[in-house]
Amino acid sequence: MTKSDFIDAVATRSNLSKKDAGAAVDAVLESVKDALSKGDDVVFTGFGKFTVQNRKARTGVNPRNPGQKVMIPASKVPKFSAGSQLKAAVKS
Repeated sequence: MTKSDFIDAVATRSNLSKKDAGAAVDAVLESVKDALSKGDDVVFTGFGKFTVQNRKARTGVNPRNPGQKVMIPASKVPKFSAGSQLKAAVKS
């Protein structure tokens, strides 16, 4: 499902115009992004949890030259953990 497909589905379910649904989806995504950039967690009970995970620096291998080792710096990455209701919906 693409973003435009998702916006169409939101518009249909909420009886909003596609323009309003698109603005709502964009607002939700921006709000999640802003919260994660501040280091906050975003929790949707039953759906899932967005968090920021710290990755340690590590040594990797250059895929073009497997004999060459490269240093991968530490970074922060977003992580999503699915909630129980989402897992159950996908399972059935």
